[in-house]
Amino acid sequence: MSVTAMTACDVLAGFRSGTLSPVDYLSACLDRIATVNPKINALAAMDSANALAEARSATVRWRAGQPKGPLDGLPIGVKDLQDTKGMLTTHGSIAARGNVPDRDLPMVARLRAAGAIVLAKTNVPELGAGGNSRNPVWGATGNPFDPNLIAGGSSGGSAAALAAELLPLCTGSDTGGSLRIPAALCGIVGYRPSVDVIAHPTRPLGWSGISVLGPMARTMDDLILMLGICQGHDPDDPLSIAAVPDRFTALPDIDLRDMRVGYSADFGGAAVDPEIRKTFLARIAQISPHVRDCRPADLALGDMDRCFDILRAESFVSAFGAALDKTPEAFGQHIATNVALARRMTLADRAWAHGEQTRILRRFNAVMRDFDIILLPTAPVSPFPWTQSHAQVIDGQEMDIYYRWLALAYRGSLSGGPAITLPCGRDSSGLPFGMQMLGAVRGDEALLASARAFETLFAQSEATARPRPDLAATAPSRIDLRSIVTHPPLPTDGKDAAMQPLRTAV
Repeated sequence: MSVTAMTACDVLAGFRSGTLSPVDYLSACLDRIATVNPKINALAAMDSANALAEARSATVRWRAGQPKGPLDGLPIGVKDLQDTKGMLTTHGSIAARGNVPDRDLPMVARLRAAGAIVLAKTNVPELGAGGNSRNPVWGATGNPFDPNLIAGGSSGGSAAALAAELLPLCTGSDTGGSLRIPAALCGIVGYRPSVDVIAHPTRPLGWSGISVLGPMARTMDDLILMLGICQGHDPDDPLSIAAVPDRFTALPDIDLRDMRVGYSADFGGAAVDPEIRKTFLARIAQISPHVRDCRPADLALGDMDRCFDILRAESFVSAFGAALDKTPEAFGQHIATNVALARRMTLADRAWAHGEQTRILRRFNAVMRDFDIILLPTAPVSPFPWTQSHAQVIDGQEMDIYYRWLALAYRGSLSGGPAITLPCGRDSSGLPFGMQMLGAVRGDEALLASARAFETLFAQSEATARPRPDLAATAPSRIDLRSIVTHPPLPTDGKDAAMQPLRTAV
């Protein structure tokens, strides 16, 4: 196994024992990035010079037995929607192609305080809109299993970087599946925590919990380690709560034989490709003998699609409406579509949506009285060409708006409860299949413990184990991943060329 294939926990154990140094590990990651990233374009801005300097300092601290924190010297990727002090943060938008924040997002600050090295920003759709990580600044991200196909979005760069073993940990965020969908399509783990766990002070509507921040990793142990560091309150996020020491380090041991498992192949009637449905039901048949009870769950919780449409639209008009009016040429069609949708809505529509979300929560709570977790597919289709904006038709049903194909994920966002996707083998096309798990509202510890138990079960069979791409045999996309770039990033003042090596590497 290559050094870059090691889990974050094993890398840190190597740092502690002295068998691996932060400098050597970072050098291995940079070599891997130079070889692989041109094929998939997962990473946007980078700061390799500063990362090397930090790795040298971390190496000295580990040798002295005085690490800065539990992640000292570990390089990570940060989603390009999230502020990183002194490092280009474009949001995939030409309007922000020269944006260098003067402070970190609190989640990023906590990771840095724990010793993590922010090596790279990970690619996104323009302003996070949609499930395909392509934008006019950095281009498109290809799937590590086939760079001609999507990696998902909006945390597609993070998912692809993890699957390709470029980095051991990456950040994500999730409104309607933005970290779960790419995690599923790339074969890694993505977690949408309850709304109060990780402070999100840049949420445009602070009292709405539809959007959350979350960790992404290759294994449950790595994800739990990262989550424990990211948790915490910020006064600018009124929904967040203070960090609870050791909250995620002492999870209960789950015996699958005691578990009551509900399942739904379509989350109350969402469109699902027949082959994905077939794969999902085959996985349920494999799981059923290992648990106490496994039976269908009724997830017809209400008018979930209309509810999500309104909640999403009000967030977009709040965040981008004024700027779109001022400089419409700086925004793509997805942003304009969301804002236009919001402006056709009324106060009565908004009142209905918030009332319906409350009703959906209460119906979900009633369903969860009979189950410990609920299983669903994460994505309704296998990855499709990244040149296609979105899945347009699923099982004969035309998608009425570009994000409708994400319904299996966004319907789960409405309850406010935690959700996770685990890699669970491959689908009938030979591409990663993600198993989504929903937990009770604010039941993060129980869901994480359950997911860790299922990860152990899945690893016991080749049919359900986490797949790994063969990047040595993978050719770059047949269409240049940078081909949609129309506005290259502006140079950043006071930064050397190492800030943006992908300008020449891809």
